[in-house]
Amino acid sequence: MSVTATQRVASGASTAEPSTLCAAFQATVTAHPDLVALRTADGHTELTFAEYGERVRRIAAGLSALGVRRGDRVALMMTNRPEFHLVDTAVIHLGATPFSVYATSPPEQISYLLENAGNEIVVVEEQFLSSVLAARGRSGQPASIVCIDAAPAGTITLDSLESRGRSDFDFESAWRAVEPADVLTLIYTSGTTGPPKGVELTHANMMAQCRAVAKVLPMRPGARMTSYLPAAHIADRWSSHYNSLVFGIQVTSVPDARQIAAALRDVRPTIWGAVPRVVEKLKAALEAGIAAEPDEARRSAVQTALERATEKVRLEQAREPVPAELASAVQAAEQSVLAPLREKIGLDQVEWVVIGAAPMPRAVHEFLLALGLPITETYGMSECSCCVTITSPGEARIGSVGRALDCVELALAEDGELLVRGETVMRGYRAQPQKTAEVIDGHGWLHTGDICTIEDGYVRIVDRKKELIINAAGKNMSPANIEQELKSADPLIGQAAVIGDARPFNVALLVLDPDIAAATAQALKLKDSSVGSLARDTRVIERIATAVQAANSRLARVEQIKRYQLLDAEWMPGGDELTPTMKLKRRPIDEKYAATIDALYATRS
Repeated sequence: MSVTATQRVASGASTAEPSTLCAAFQATVTAHPDLVALRTADGHTELTFAEYGERVRRIAAGLSALGVRRGDRVALMMTNRPEFHLVDTAVIHLGATPFSVYATSPPEQISYLLENAGNEIVVVEEQFLSSVLAARGRSGQPASIVCIDAAPAGTITLDSLESRGRSDFDFESAWRAVEPADVLTLIYTSGTTGPPKGVELTHANMMAQCRAVAKVLPMRPGARMTSYLPAAHIADRWSSHYNSLVFGIQVTSVPDARQIAAALRDVRPTIWGAVPRVVEKLKAALEAGIAAEPDEARRSAVQTALERATEKVRLEQAREPVPAELASAVQAAEQSVLAPLREKIGLDQVEWVVIGAAPMPRAVHEFLLALGLPITETYGMSECSCCVTITSPGEARIGSVGRALDCVELALAEDGELLVRGETVMRGYRAQPQKTAEVIDGHGWLHTGDICTIEDGYVRIVDRKKELIINAAGKNMSPANIEQELKSADPLIGQAAVIGDARPFNVALLVLDPDIAAATAQALKLKDSSVGSLARDTRVIERIATAVQAANSRLARVEQIKRYQLLDAEWMPGGDELTPTMKLKRRPIDEKYAATIDALYATRS
């Protein structure tokens, strides 16, 4: 392997610090017993860290009575709720390995995960019980099912589980026996290019992750954040679950990601994370609200303030001086315009916001910075315990995902693929040594599959190595960059899938955003506000055509979209076209819409 660029920073955690998540959690419970640890968005449920610790003790005792031992696996299938944190934390205190199943997983995929994990127990929410039973099939494995919110026949209730613990169960000895090299969790990959792989992350991996990020983004006891992304995804596991155990952060569970906008106004988080699509929706909602302001003078003042703030951001990002008059105007708008807008979306108390999992459009990043939000991007992957790169908001550069954490080294292979080596790299894929060897070479470098550039330590993602478009003329293009331009051209475009590999030109499949579509239907006074109906409205068709033209004007000629199809369908997270974190499933999209794609190439416009 040839390396053309490399970065190394020494890492050194004090040996006096907790070395497992169990020890870290026990230290947090001791230090901050009265701080609120877990709550629901409606405030109906609230647990302090002392109460959290006691529930963990009881659940661990119950699981031990069911036969869970060190090294065993326990499956969890539930929405974002305090019980997830309680059960997951209890499992790791036994030295066992919890793993989450996506709520959208069909029985056949659940069956594959259960077989790969080899677990004897599933902890499930009642709404997913039928899927688990179908996945279990005739084998009757896993043998025990714990239902956390009901008492269906053949299951064990959570209350019953907690009452099963033996009086002589030695909780202290159980968690103290857990070692840094023990597997903390399995994170199953999305499986869009084959069967899901179980990423084995150790306690040492995650402790290194939590500490390294905390050196860049401050974590403090009592900080507030939300949990709304799937717990089966590394982003939520690291951000809301493990950081809470280590640093004493309060977590508000939001069971439906579509409720996050309302939850933000309730929680007023001090730290927050999101995927790009979520902040794109926040931006679109704010802009729609501004456009609907009946007071013309007020509307004009807000728009002017945002334009000036955006201009200031662009000058700062270009490392150019900001004229005193512009700086003064933005400062004057801070209390009258910008602060109220931040308060309106519930991010007026936030100390940092980290965006990851997919590229964030430049226009969205500029808008959020113009609002005065402390935004930074991160790059990460399950195989690296979540974040690989990150930068404090004050040092963030639009278009870059930041610099390497101090616990990893980065390198670029000859073809530009990013390589990672360090304390956060996974132990391997469960029961798949060959797959592990394919991504981690003999020198310990994990091959990410992402093409990147590194300049002054700042990493920029070009695209997935396997997703780069190489057209019939041999030109290389990033579909993600083209898709960003399409979505940035009009918030009504919710998803865009660009096709062009080995083809003479690029085409796109476009899908309307359901929330913006509903608002658009109301503005157009349409009785039917469904995505399907709106996609057939001539005014909407013309609007999308204008947006595509605007996007093309910002793209190189070879990148431009020559033909496209506006679909009358809605792409849902976890469905055929999107992962639960709203990434495109490119291969399934190509297969499902093969006839539509072929038709787009039948006649060149």
